[in-house]
Order: sequence, then C-alpha cells, then structure tokens
Amino acid sequence: MKYLPIYLMCIGLTFIFALNACNKSSDQANIEEEVSEESPDNKNKDKVTDYSDIKNLPQDTGGEQLAYLKGSTTASYGYYAYTPSAYHQGTEQYPLIISLHGAGKRGDGTNIDDLKKVLWLGPSNLIKKGEWSPSYPAIVVAPLTSTNWEPKTLHQFIEHLTNTYRVNEQRIYLTGNSMGGFGTWNYIQEYGESANVAAIIPICGKGNPDLAHQFTNIPVWAFHGVDDNTVDVYGSINMVKAIKELEVDMTYTPKLTLYPGVGHDCWTMTYDGSGMGQGNPNFDAFDMSIYDWLFRYKKE
Repeated sequence: MKYLPIYLMCIGLTFIFALNACNKSSDQANIEEEVSEESPDNKNKDKVTDYSDIKNLPQDTGGEQLAYLKGSTTASYGYYAYTPSAYHQGTEQYPLIISLHGAGKRGDGTNIDDLKKVLWLGPSNLIKKGEWSPSYPAIVVAPLTSTNWEPKTLHQFIEHLTNTYRVNEQRIYLTGNSMGGFGTWNYIQEYGESANVAAIIPICGKGNPDLAHQFTNIPVWAFHGVDDNTVDVYGSINMVKAIKELEVDMTYTPKLTLYPGVGHDCWTMTYDGSGMGQGNPNFDAFDMSIYDWLFRYKKE
C-alpha cells in the first residue's frame, strides 16, 4: 500500500480547513445580506407607552420565590412564582413576566427536585442568585412542562395566573428559550391579537413565517446565536423578515439581535444582560435591558 507524501497531506488538510472557513464566511455574508437593505439604520421607532400605571409601584427590595407543585393548584403546570417585596402589603396590580424553559429542563413538576429545574435559567435564575433588579417591580413565573409548550394549555395557565395574582393585565409579557422560544412564537401564532400578552422575547426559537400576520400588533424582540447547531439561526431570521415584509400597516417593528460566534445557549447572555454590545451590527443592537424593553409596552 502506498502512502501520500507528508507535504501532499498537509496541502490537502490546508485546503479543507480553508474551504470550511470560506463556507463559514459565506454563511455569515448570507446572514448579513438578509437585512442589508433595512438594517444598519433600523431603529425602533415604536410608540413607547406611558408608565403611569407602574411608576408609583412600591420599590422591590427583594420578594419571595415560591414553588407550586403540579396538583397543588388548579394550574395545568407546576411552577415557581416570584412576588415583589411589597406585594402582600398592598392592593396594587403588577406586571407579569412568564418564562418558558427549553427541552433540556422538561419535567412533570410533581416533586420539588423536578420543579427546581426552572430556577437554572431566565429571570427566575437571576432571582435565585439575588441579581434581579428591573426598573419596575414585577411578578415572575416559570412553569415546568413535560411536553412541548401547547398554546391552549399555556393560555389556560395565564388565565390561572390572572385569577390568582394581582396582575396588571395590560402588562403580561412572555419569553422563552429554545423549546420555550418555539412556545413563545407558537402562542402568538395561535391567538394573534386575542393573545393576552403585551410583548414577547423568543430566544433561539423558530416561528412559522406563514403565520407572520398574527404579529402585526405585538412587539417582538428575537435573539439567536449565529452558530446555533440545535435550532438554525434562520428560524428567527425568516420569521422576523416575514413580519417586516407584511403588506399591512405595522403597529410595531420586530427586532432581531444575532450573536456572531455564539451557539445554542444565547439565552444566558440575553437574560442576564452580559450579551449587550456583542450583537452583529447589521441587526438590531442589544443596547438596553430586555426587561426595560418589555415595560415600554402595554396591551391596549
């Protein structure tokens, strides 16, 4: 058996590495081309709501985050719920932020060790670590599911929360990562304008561009890692692009932030804010707290 000379093997390997690098550069160029006609100058010009309904809420100096096992309430999920420090001393209504986990945290929520999975990501994780300090106090809920996030079940769960807590129903916000990102998109795709949420933040999820018309009256800010090998980045790109291309008067302009060189876990840097300033400049900048962005909107 004959072997190739070492120098020929080196040349071959160099060619393969160069080809892979070119493919990656080509992919990045294609992604940048997606918004080259509209994005670097694209600024969010949406009307910002007034804050009169939340500006006088008592300061949150650190509330409590409690577990509710599945079966212990009428809710369809087990969940953790955080209430601000002054919640039990007054009658005020608070914004509600609901965070949906990904497939890796699935469980039935009937025991506490299972339910604790939801505390390892999102706003609930910031609360757990004592790092939760949004500009306005809010109720924060993290449910646990053993299946995909079904829109109708999620809708019933939101109704449970509004019946259980003093929720400002004009200020219900939904976010989720990976499977939770899919669930966030799917909820609006199912309910459209009748969805009882004021704004959404889907992270590394995927929407259905054929249902883009359901998003004409809801603020969207999507996040995705360019090198995501679990959920392709075009799951977010194509969805946001489809919403922007609707031939109707848009109430809100959807936003999309992409992280170059980042894989599937782009939610940590989004939820804790450490990804600010790291987005592709051809897309929407991550230049403000996502929680402050949510508070810009309320459902009329």
